Amino acid sequence: MDAEKSSSSSFEDLSNLNEQERAELASSVPAPAEANEQPATSEQTDKPESEAKATEESESECMDILGNGTLLKKVLKKGRSELRPESKDLVTVSYTGRLEDGTVVEEQSNAVVQIDDVEVVQGLDMALKLMNEGEVAEVIVNPRFAYGELGVKDPTEQDPVIRTVPPNATITYTVELVSMREESDIEARTYASRKEIGNRKRLRGNFWMKRQEYNLAIQSYRRALEYLDDTVSAGGMMESGSAGSVELSTAELQDLLEDRMKVYNNLALAQLKISAHEAALKSVDHVLKCQPNNAKALYRKGKILDAKGDTAGAITLLQKAATIDVDDKLIQSELSKLILKSKREARNERDLYQKMLGQAQKLEQKTKAPPAAQTTESSKIMMWGYLVGTILIGVVGVAMYRYNNP
Repeated sequence: MDAEKSSSSSFEDLSNLNEQERAELASSVPAPAEANEQPATSEQTDKPESEAKATEESESECMDILGNGTLLKKVLKKGRSELRPESKDLVTVSYTGRLEDGTVVEEQSNAVVQIDDVEVVQGLDMALKLMNEGEVAEVIVNPRFAYGELGVKDPTEQDPVIRTVPPNATITYTVELVSMREESDIEARTYASRKEIGNRKRLRGNFWMKRQEYNLAIQSYRRALEYLDDTVSAGGMMESGSAGSVELSTAELQDLLEDRMKVYNNLALAQLKISAHEAALKSVDHVLKCQPNNAKALYRKGKILDAKGDTAGAITLLQKAATIDVDDKLIQSELSKLILKSKREARNERDLYQKMLGQAQKLEQKTKAPPAAQTTESSKIMMWGYLVGTILIGVVGVAMYRYNNP
C-alpha cells in the first residue's frame, strides 16, 4: 500500500491489491441484506434528527444584516417558499413593534408595503428583503434605523398606528411576511389608483420632512411623482379600463396637476434643505411653468436664489408673491429680512468702496510728495542765487565808484 496515499486520505487505497488479496477481501465482506429485511442502525436513525436539530439551531441564530449589530434578524417560523421580495415589490405584512420594556409602539395587520419606498422604518424595510414568503421573524432595529434621536411624540395623519416612541429607542419587531407580488405597470393603473398611491407617498414624504429626514423625503416625493405624472398622448391623457381607453375629464386632469404641483413644491424645499440648489430650481420651475402665480413656488424660488447669493432676484420674486398672497405673514417676514439684508450689503459695499478709494488717494499723495519737495528746494536755491548775485553787483558798483573818484 502506498504510504503517502494512506496518510493523506480517509479511505483505504485498493488499487495495488493482487487478485488473491481481492478475493480474500471480497469473501470477508458479508453480502448486503434485502432492503425490507435490513434493520436501521442507531447511526442511521439519529442522522435525520441531528440534521433537523442543526437546521433548527441555524434558524434560531441571529443574522447581523449590516455587520455592526445595528440590525438583527432571527427566524421564528420558516417560510413556506424560498421566494424573497425585491425592490418595488408589494408585500402584505403583519407586525408589532415593542420597546425594550415590552411596550407596544407599532402594530399593523395585513398592511401593504412597497419595498424600498421607506413606508416603514428603514431597518424593517431592509429586513423584509431577507424574509421568505410566509416567514415569521424577529427584527431588532437600532435607533439609527428606527426613529432616531427625535423619537415620535404623537401619532400623525400619515402614521396613526404609531404611538409615542422615546428618543434613541431600540425597537423589536415581530413581523410576518404574509404574501408578496410584483408592482404592476403604473401606466396600466386607473386614475383613482394612481391618485391614491401617489398622494400616500406624498404624505409619507411630508412625514420624513417633519422629522428632518430630507433624503428620505426626497425619495418619497420622487416616487409620488411617478404615479401622479400624467401619460400624454396625441389625444390627451388616456386611462385604461375594462371598457378600453377612456380620456380623462378636464376636472380629473386638473386634480392630478394640483397634486403634482404640491409634490414639486415640497420636493424643492427638501432639496433646498440639503443645499441641492440646482435640483431645487428645476423642481420649483416645474410648478411655475404650469402655475406662474403660485405664491408658494415664488417664495420657494426666492429662498433658493437667496441661498445662491442672488438677493436682488430673491426680493423681486418675494415681492410678486406678497402681492398675490397678501395675508401670508411668512412671505412678508422673509421679504422684510431680504430688504434689510440688501441694504446692509449695499452699505457694506459702499464702505468697502470708500475704503478702497481712500487708500488709492493716500497712495497717490505719497507718489506725488517727492516732486513737490524737490520743487520747494529748487525755489530756495534760486532765491539765494538771486540774493548773492544782487550783493555782488552792489559790491562791484561801490568799488568802481571809489576807483573813479579817489
